[in-house]
Amino acid sequence: MAASDRVVLGPLVGAIDQGTSSTRFLVFNAKTAELLSHHQVEIKQKFPKEGWVEQDPKEILQSVYECVEKTCEKLNQLNIDITNIKAVGVSNQRETTVVWDKTTGEPLYNAIVWLDLRTQPTVERLLKIIPGQNTSFFKTRTGLPLSTYFSAVKLRWLLDNVEEIRQAVRDGRAMFGTIDSWLIWSLTGGKNGGVHCTDVTNASRTMLFNIHSLEWDSELCHFFDVPMEILPKVRSSSEIYGLMKSGALTGVPISGCLGDQSAALVGQMCFKDGQAKNTYGTGCFLLYNTGQKPVLSEHGLLTTVAYKLGRDKPVYYALEGSVAIAGAVVRWLRDNLGIVKSSSEIEKLAAEVGTSYGCYFVPAFSGLYAPYWEPSARGIICGLTQFTNKNHIAFAALEAVCFQTREILDAMNKDCGIPLSELQVDGGMTNNKILMQLQADILCIPVVKPSMPETTALGAAMAAGAAEGVGVWSLNPGDLTAVTWERFEPQINPEESEYRYARWKKAVMKSMGWEISEPQANGDSSIFSSLPLGFYIVSSMIMLIGAKYISGIDK
Repeated sequence: MAASDRVVLGPLVGAIDQGTSSTRFLVFNAKTAELLSHHQVEIKQKFPKEGWVEQDPKEILQSVYECVEKTCEKLNQLNIDITNIKAVGVSNQRETTVVWDKTTGEPLYNAIVWLDLRTQPTVERLLKIIPGQNTSFFKTRTGLPLSTYFSAVKLRWLLDNVEEIRQAVRDGRAMFGTIDSWLIWSLTGGKNGGVHCTDVTNASRTMLFNIHSLEWDSELCHFFDVPMEILPKVRSSSEIYGLMKSGALTGVPISGCLGDQSAALVGQMCFKDGQAKNTYGTGCFLLYNTGQKPVLSEHGLLTTVAYKLGRDKPVYYALEGSVAIAGAVVRWLRDNLGIVKSSSEIEKLAAEVGTSYGCYFVPAFSGLYAPYWEPSARGIICGLTQFTNKNHIAFAALEAVCFQTREILDAMNKDCGIPLSELQVDGGMTNNKILMQLQADILCIPVVKPSMPETTALGAAMAAGAAEGVGVWSLNPGDLTAVTWERFEPQINPEESEYRYARWKKAVMKSMGWEISEPQANGDSSIFSSLPLGFYIVSSMIMLIGAKYISGIDK
């Protein structure tokens, strides 16, 4: 690119997209929304015990630094001047919980990831002190049911089980945040004056936040026994929080912050009531813009803050359907079963058969989220025959993602009363054309995918570029860049779709009720760790020895 072309590019905006599986930094042209360059780093997940999912907050932070530096290097190679980057936005995996020491800047424990199930006993204990043990007791205030999913119970577990955190709270050194807070605090100086904040979308996923007053709720904090002084300050999704304090972008403002699903809603430009998008990532998340009034679901969906694009701008709400396992099922087939060597292979395997041949896969690895909220469910593959092979299982895995979306869309249509006529989609899995066609077939409505699928990062960039004091990205509808779409029309008759969906529902029922008690805390799988079983075996052995002894006397 010639030096004279630099001016044509105009202002640029960067976006940190910190997801469950990877971290990326992307740079967009603020005038055209064109993606100019990006870099991605995969993030390790740790599974120290069954149902536990952790990540290293320092690895996450380091991956951000690496992605920023590598992207800036790529831009320099393209002869694009990085001093044109006027702002940085942050989009993040939500609910994942970090507690760190503000004097050292060090995390006090691994990040507990949103998928983690260790807090089920905590949930059960808290339920006992709620009138009628009603999981929806706080829903009018938070929009959320009491579940392992949300940050408050993860934080409660940390306070109950990690002495270093309890001591840091007593000493006034502890800070709590979701990943956005950890990153913004670290990037704006950390222990040397870092800004401890979050935005309304991330705060609304903690169960400590009142979605009507847009403030931390003292009664909820009292219920969960969470000290309010460790919480970040809640800000809008689009304002200057602080300046980058190190690296190639030192001095650039961080001025946008949205939980990843809200960021995708903004990036898909779903600014009108009744517009919806579905993001296919590690999980699957369907958000439906309900405007400036929160709608409480009667069919298992969440009410969440969609965005607030400026301190003086109105807040918008959304109904959300959350599926825990979407892209994660492909990763599981790759890493745990070795069915595929790379995630992209699953499309080829599925295409070779074009059917699951009656095989159904319910990937309830972390229980079932919306619309069931059933932590006792576990993953099952059923309908197997001698004819079933890995291709059918691959197809069933893709179909499972589509069936889960169908369940959420059905609930959403019931809550809103106006069925969606088409579904806007984004996320890494949308590159899989078999999946997109399956989704259209199972929903019986068209699926439309933007030609630029990085809508989560785009939403964060839009929020950052539009912030007061930055003002390089216009959010006026007439100024927004026209989006080109790829469209997938249903290709099977509705009767076949309904038959397959009914079989899926039957499989879901089979997956429930598997986990009926807390696993052994020490992971001891000895038969003697179960007292009734151990007692039965020991007593049987005594009776057998006794019988032989008696028979020996008789001889």
